[in-house]
Amino acid sequence: MPKEVIVSPDGSTKIVDSPIPTPGEHQVVIKVAVSGTNPKDWKVPKWGNNAHNSGDDIAGTIHAIGPKVYAFTKGQRVAAFHEMVTPHGSFAEYALAWDYTTFALPEHVSFEEAATIPLAAMTSAVGLFQDLQLPEPWSPDSPLQNKDVKIPLLVYGAGTATGAFAAQLGRLSGLKPIIGVAGKSQALGKELCDYVVDYREGEDATAKKIEEALKKEGLGSKVKYVFDGVSEGGSHDIITKVVDPKGGVISHLLPVEKYAKADFKYPDGVTAIVTSVGTVHKTRKDFGAVWFKFFSRALDDGRLKGHPYEIIPGGLEGVGKGLKNLEEGKASGVKYVYKISS
Repeated sequence: MPKEVIVSPDGSTKIVDSPIPTPGEHQVVIKVAVSGTNPKDWKVPKWGNNAHNSGDDIAGTIHAIGPKVYAFTKGQRVAAFHEMVTPHGSFAEYALAWDYTTFALPEHVSFEEAATIPLAAMTSAVGLFQDLQLPEPWSPDSPLQNKDVKIPLLVYGAGTATGAFAAQLGRLSGLKPIIGVAGKSQALGKELCDYVVDYREGEDATAKKIEEALKKEGLGSKVKYVFDGVSEGGSHDIITKVVDPKGGVISHLLPVEKYAKADFKYPDGVTAIVTSVGTVHKTRKDFGAVWFKFFSRALDDGRLKGHPYEIIPGGLEGVGKGLKNLEEGKASGVKYVYKISS
């Protein structure tokens, strides 16, 4: 009998028997080669007091397809974003995904690299191109189509998976300069951003260096567009010093009222949005379908890369350790992945 991991609200994990799922009309069953993991994988069971298989990053081969799936064939190499808090997640030997959140993998992309992409990269795409309303790479408004246009982007947490993908996708759209804020993952930030500032120097020093980068590019001292891949631990206090108070827009991954200081408030002219990647399984299905297809193209020609990763040994047995490491903040500049099958 195939197995899967159930994550409990207290963070403990249990491996249980799990029959191979049957795909619905527009679903695929994937034999999981590698599962990725995200901080939400330990948080969501706790927040919702709901024990479940909380993994959502799938990489593997198609085992079965639903009767209305036309884009994939049995045995094809794919990655997919599993619908959150539904049965048959990625911490399993067989997982279930919708066809529109599944994408083909070029042969040169390993399952380990692929498993870092689905949730984090799509979170960044939703944040940049839906919530911040920045121009997509193919948009006539993209700086790629008009070299005289500069659209700066501040990425707080440039070494996090979502922040790093935001920098990559911003670069694909011609956004410039991309200013990253990072700590221990400075090296990764420098690979992806035009400027990198170390937040460990303090709020005022960090804000000053961001403003200096903007002035050097002839863009004043405030930035309109901000993607916050951290959204806690003081990110709001630095961002408020540099965001345009008259029209600034910020994509956060967590609610400001819960994760900023008790008395914190952005200026009235600033819009703060909580980016929800789960909307690609609800109100933004077409957006998700287009972007997952684009991920395949960009991986194939090298415009997009997966996030640096660390393999947690033990396969399904290692899921508990990986989640504990995430909860304790031990991951820096890497995503944890688990090899489920060869």
